[in-house]
Amino acid sequence: MAAAQGRLSDGAGGMDEPKEAEGDLGNGGAPPPPFRAAVDALRGTRLRPQIEIDPAPAPKRLAPYAYALEAAVVDGEEDLADGRLVLLHDPAGHDAWRGAFRLVTLVRAELEPEMAADPLLPEVCWSWLTGALSARGLAYGEPSGTVTRASSHYFGGLAERPSASQIEIRASWTPREGLGGVPDTGTHLVAWCDLLAQVAGLPPAAPGDASVVTLPQRRGPQSR
Repeated sequence: MAAAQGRLSDGAGGMDEPKEAEGDLGNGGAPPPPFRAAVDALRGTRLRPQIEIDPAPAPKRLAPYAYALEAAVVDGEEDLADGRLVLLHDPAGHDAWRGAFRLVTLVRAELEPEMAADPLLPEVCWSWLTGALSARGLAYGEPSGTVTRASSHYFGGLAERPSASQIEIRASWTPREGLGGVPDTGTHLVAWCDLLAQVAGLPPAAPGDASVVTLPQRRGPQSR
């Protein structure tokens, strides 16, 4: 799986922070029940078959407790998009989050250069994130993030390679807590995977599911 790299827009650091080993839940002692329940919901969520998802090392310094997943949208042996989702928890609450939990993400995919040059692309991509959350009926607060377009042009010994353009969505938001102070992390994960699928250009997951729409002018699948 192609793991997403880079700094996440969480307001306190990102993916280049030291990581916990896979499966660790934080460095704040025994994880409290709300965090364990939130992680269990992530682990138990069923997703559409085109999305491969695995636990990943989580940042150590962003919060007392953290859990991370990485995912890729797969077509055969090729990745169409990939990303990372991190769940942060501070039992004492966090002023910037306005809550005790925070979800932080990086999503990326390659695009045709013509589409990457569209001046409306950043606003559209951000609306895909907020739209995916709203389409699942999720309550959340304090959203923040960036949409970045990057282009690569090759020269010299690499001149035969075609130019490549990439879109990155880096974002964070505070999931609203429910009974027992536990947010509906399973549905947040489903909404995040809707965003991944949308960036990858997949058709809707099922008839009548408007939460995923096809992205036109996608570059062909990338080798894994």
